[in-house]
Amino acid sequence: MQSPIMFISKLSVVVFCLLSLGLERLSAQQDIANSRRNAITRSVSQCSPAIVGINVVEVREYQVRDPFADFFNDPFFGQYFGQRGQPQTYRQEVAGLGSGFLISSDGYILTNDHVAGHASKIVVTLSGGEKYTAKLIGTDRTSDIALLKIEDESAKGISFPYLRFANSDDILIGEWVIALGNPFGLFDVNAKPTITVGVVSNSGVNMVQEGRVYRGMIQTDAAISSGNSGGPLVNALGEVVAMNTIIYSTAQNGSGAGSIGIGFAIPSNRVRKIMDLLKKDGSINRDFNVGLRVQQVDERIAKYLDLKKVQGVVISEIAYGSAAEKSGFEPGDMVLEIEGQKIRRENDVLTVINDGVVGQTLNLTIQRGEKTLTKQLLLERRKK
Repeated sequence: MQSPIMFISKLSVVVFCLLSLGLERLSAQQDIANSRRNAITRSVSQCSPAIVGINVVEVREYQVRDPFADFFNDPFFGQYFGQRGQPQTYRQEVAGLGSGFLISSDGYILTNDHVAGHASKIVVTLSGGEKYTAKLIGTDRTSDIALLKIEDESAKGISFPYLRFANSDDILIGEWVIALGNPFGLFDVNAKPTITVGVVSNSGVNMVQEGRVYRGMIQTDAAISSGNSGGPLVNALGEVVAMNTIIYSTAQNGSGAGSIGIGFAIPSNRVRKIMDLLKKDGSINRDFNVGLRVQQVDERIAKYLDLKKVQGVVISEIAYGSAAEKSGFEPGDMVLEIEGQKIRRENDVLTVINDGVVGQTLNLTIQRGEKTLTKQLLLERRKK
């Protein structure tokens, strides 16, 4: 028969083991709980209140021509039926949606020009469900950036949450980024932004699409879909590194295009520069004409100009009396650099020049024969 002392000793060992197991389990649960709260979740929690869904109404004009105009305007039939043929103009209200983000406590909002640049009515929805009317302060079609401001009687005296900008020149390829926004209008379901996470896939991507200049774009595989345009791309610190703008997609239906992991965002440094100009003047004057055409060097051009390599961009045409002629450019000049940016493709020239403003002088480095020259090109206002 065990002595009381021995029994108590064994019982103590059992209790100690049970307590140890319990503490280990609690510690494991705490570790799991702590691991769920990371830089990504902290960034999302910090940024979400400053995201807005944007609903717009745009008035579009359509011209419709009488399909029988040619028939009735025939001299023979016209004497019986009268003359027709003047196009009829119709105005139609078209609804659209997108994303945006607050950048100041007094209600300034950034979004894309293609979201709200031509809107006749703008309503923004905050993450708390509040809806306010907003005014278009300024927009720039070329850079695809628009600046709005909440101007609603019910919003007076409110201090809005807002996001801060990161230096987009400091981004790292492969670092985590988070896209926040309103894809397919889901913000209207519960007044919360949709969150997608990815990495910075590439940077410094230049594109020209439908007259818009997308310069130095940041590429990401964070899912960006229709309706995400104008929303922020933020880093793990909750700072805006770019504005979500373009997607490449092979999947599209009546509701819009879905993500295949290739999206592009306007870098924050460019957004801030355009934002300051819009806040000051409401628009950016890009109505200039330089009067030159360029062409990608191919084998035929390389042979004609006796070039050693089939690469680069050559000036193919100069308009008489144009700014390019006044600056001394000539057909056959090879364009090497514009404003310090190396020129490798025709698209590089279009990107830099089309991003200019009236009155700006661009420095171009060219090669003419064996000589390397630097010339200044003044962006003159287009003559009416």
